[in-house]
Amino acid sequence: METPNGNIIVHITMFGWIPIVMMLFKKLEARVAVAAAFVGGWMFLPIASYHISGIPSYSKITATCVAILAGAYVYDKERFSEFHFSAADLPMLLWCSAPFFSSIVNNLGIHDGLSQSMYQSITWGIPYYIARIYFTNEDSIKILALSIFIGSIVYMPFCWFEMIMSPQLHRLTYGYHQSDFMQTLRDGGGFRPMVYMDHGLMTSMWMALGVFLGTWLLYTGELPENIISLPSRYLFILLVITTIMMKSFGTIVLLLIGLMALYLSTRIKSAILIMIMLLVPHLYMFTRTTGIWDGKNLTGFIANKFSATRSQSLQFRFDNEKILIEKALQGSLFGWGGYGRSRVYDEKGEDISITDGLWIITFGQNGIYGLTMMVIAIQWPIFLFIILVKPDLWKTKTWGASAVMALFLSIFMIDNLLNAMINPIYMLFSGSLIGMLLNSSKGLAVNRDTCLEADAEKNQTLHGTRFIPSPSMKPSRFIG
Repeated sequence: METPNGNIIVHITMFGWIPIVMMLFKKLEARVAVAAAFVGGWMFLPIASYHISGIPSYSKITATCVAILAGAYVYDKERFSEFHFSAADLPMLLWCSAPFFSSIVNNLGIHDGLSQSMYQSITWGIPYYIARIYFTNEDSIKILALSIFIGSIVYMPFCWFEMIMSPQLHRLTYGYHQSDFMQTLRDGGGFRPMVYMDHGLMTSMWMALGVFLGTWLLYTGELPENIISLPSRYLFILLVITTIMMKSFGTIVLLLIGLMALYLSTRIKSAILIMIMLLVPHLYMFTRTTGIWDGKNLTGFIANKFSATRSQSLQFRFDNEKILIEKALQGSLFGWGGYGRSRVYDEKGEDISITDGLWIITFGQNGIYGLTMMVIAIQWPIFLFIILVKPDLWKTKTWGASAVMALFLSIFMIDNLLNAMINPIYMLFSGSLIGMLLNSSKGLAVNRDTCLEADAEKNQTLHGTRFIPSPSMKPSRFIG
């Protein structure tokens, strides 16, 4: 077994997480335990990877998924029988199996194909599956949404510490920096916090997700009055300030676009703005792979209006994309496979390419087939949602949290054009949307009158438990 760098706390937390999650299942309602495990594990487990024989990678994602499945098997076994494969699940299955075909076509062997597909399944498929059996109705999706919102609230003091003292928490706790420290420096001074995530961009997107959910939960009347005995509205305002102070311009822009698109869609009662957001990645990838657009007009605009440093960084990404696209187009329909075969090397065999966007990484490794499957897997739940659920229902208590999750998946796909910040919690959104829509087709009417009647029944004063109130569930110590 190949072990990661770091101190003994790395090993204790990575392997101790499984019994901790098992204990959560024993003490809490199962859906609460699952939400707490994903949020807590993603926020605080170290960026570490163990290479164990027969397992492609034991990381924080693997630890969390294994722990949840084990806890469900011991304490909630009947839950597995609730999953029934549907045609709506096919895009995720095809995406998880895409690396297998890449390995076979490139003569890397069946073992390599199975190993790569297993890694893909752990990262994308298992979180999706867990959501399909745990977050498929209004109450459970509210649990997930509030858990993420509370997680972002909990992260605030850690972010402020690193904005003031510099990103050091991962090093102080686990003995090493998880990413290049120089990338945390911001224009005009200050730092962009990473806390315990891979990169500052991932952390800022996490905080933006908390703001997105908090805004819409407040708008729909689903935000509790108090969280951890503190007024939730004040906590929300502090969360907004914290997210802005993290100085991640791209994240703030995506957040504002998402909020505006969601609000305006409910006002005009049309999903046209969301359809445009879905088309953006397709247009970008088409214009980049065909060479129609080189990005220089955009970088010039950013240099003139905002920052020369940001412009240079973006142009550097475009330049690397160009040579990586040329290499990808030389490969097969299923790409070059793994082991750096899709990267660009000079005459001396030195790697001269930098891969930033998830789309270009996927295009190189898994080809047009893999890229197509990835885009469909991410956008398919969004497409079904906007087709089956009318926009004027997106502001109801029944569908409000689901609407945010659908919109955030579209933001995630746009973010993938320049970054590769994979968060398994986003795959929970995919699984929960599919599960919710499948349940709707089996009898939960997706119509305006039903949702408005349900909202009227819920318009009551919520008296808080210690953490989160919910009148329809048995109170618990963490989430009511």
